[in-house]
Amino acid sequence: MEKILLSLLLLVKGTEILAQKDMDGKVFLFYEETNNSYVHLMPEKNGPFNAFTVCLRFYTILAREYSLFSFATPSKDNDLLLFIYPNQRQLSLSVGNQDLYFDLKEENIMQWKSICVSWESSTGVVVLWVNGTPYPRKVFQKGYSINANPIIMIGQEQDSYGGKFNNKQCFVGEISDVQMWDSALSSKNINNILSSKLITGNVVNWKSLKYNIYGKSILLEDVCPVYYIPGCLQGHA
Repeated sequence: MEKILLSLLLLVKGTEILAQKDMDGKVFLFYEETNNSYVHLMPEKNGPFNAFTVCLRFYTILAREYSLFSFATPSKDNDLLLFIYPNQRQLSLSVGNQDLYFDLKEENIMQWKSICVSWESSTGVVVLWVNGTPYPRKVFQKGYSINANPIIMIGQEQDSYGGKFNNKQCFVGEISDVQMWDSALSSKNINNILSSKLITGNVVNWKSLKYNIYGKSILLEDVCPVYYIPGCLQGHA
């Protein structure tokens, strides 16, 4: 009953009908700080999950903390969370409401960044790739199982199942190429994803994305080529 009521609430709050499309060459543009605008991603699988890989690309000049990928379940609001602390130059991975921190090397803020992170319950091994470079592996939450029936969001960080947002943790900028798998992909597959984008997620699939946009501060836009110096032409999708 709780799940049905929540689905109805999300439907009422939405500003777009559920879309499903190939998002190649597209970005979600989160253009202002809010506590009510986000993209709800509908997963192809509902779990539970004993492994995952999440990949995405983003562009922001935020100096404060922000959420990149929020995966909440009925019992754990941060069953899976990717969160950035720019001032500390840290990325936080949350699994089962427990946090693991990576110190990030300094990067040029005025550029797109790619992040992939994988985790496997049987070993607890976590691998983080930033802009195609793997960081030293860590072991975290060995034996844990991520719960079923997730609500997956980009743009906001869930402090409860499907809500309780803080505008000082929201994302402002552009996000693209969001993929999720229910396995820990090999380094070879990660390299293939980063170079060709031919491998698509079986939980969240950017090539056939099911999503809803909520709020009034998000646009679906064409990717702005970084090599076009005078500017770029963009049109609403």
